[in-house]
Amino acid sequence: MDAVEDRMWWYRALHRRAEALLRLVPDGASVLDAGCGTGGFLRRLRAARPALRLFGLEYAEVAARRAREKTGAAIASGTVSALPFPDGCFDAVASFDVLSHRAVEPGEALAEFRRVLRPGGTLALNLPAHEWLRSAHDARVHNARRFSRADARVMLERAGFGAVRTQHWNSLLLPLMLLQRRVLARRDDAASDVTEYPPWLDRALFAATEAEWGLARAGLPFPAGGSLLLTATR
Repeated sequence: MDAVEDRMWWYRALHRRAEALLRLVPDGASVLDAGCGTGGFLRRLRAARPALRLFGLEYAEVAARRAREKTGAAIASGTVSALPFPDGCFDAVASFDVLSHRAVEPGEALAEFRRVLRPGGTLALNLPAHEWLRSAHDARVHNARRFSRADARVMLERAGFGAVRTQHWNSLLLPLMLLQRRVLARRDDAASDVTEYPPWLDRALFAATEAEWGLARAGLPFPAGGSLLLTATR
């Protein structure tokens, strides 16, 4: 992740969308990236919104250490099931592809996210979409579950969140994802899609996500996609 997250098309596209999810969070607000990995999103967010107060939480100490080096943010080591922060201390909590992890129980993590958010605070999530997309890639990145739009909404509402909004993305590339994961790399021991791509291919894939971004902003709905973005309010 540390080697590719600043260059790989998927991370760049995710971080662009994640930043947009937090656009209404005011300057001076405190933001937690819960499951921040090696800090790629926090570094982007610091560059784009230097007035935000940024914090991270990461289970793997080696990743937490790298995130501290890359971002200068306050990065705690720990689990999303027992956040080492007091009640109501954050204006926003972001967590990307964490609730899908096999070591995470989504209900416990959502209860903790709600606990550390102030009333009216924002939750921003990215989740892998569609159980029928499950493949060897999920095994490589430790995904135990993929989510439907309806089930994700119910999950957040049961956890006490309101104003839930959901949208698919990585939709234009969904046919290629199906081809790659269900045909070309269908073996159980196939590698993850998180890798270095030839520059021309990386540019083409990112261009597809940018075209989709423009269409979505123009109001075109996407009923399916490789990932699912959600926002909700405590």
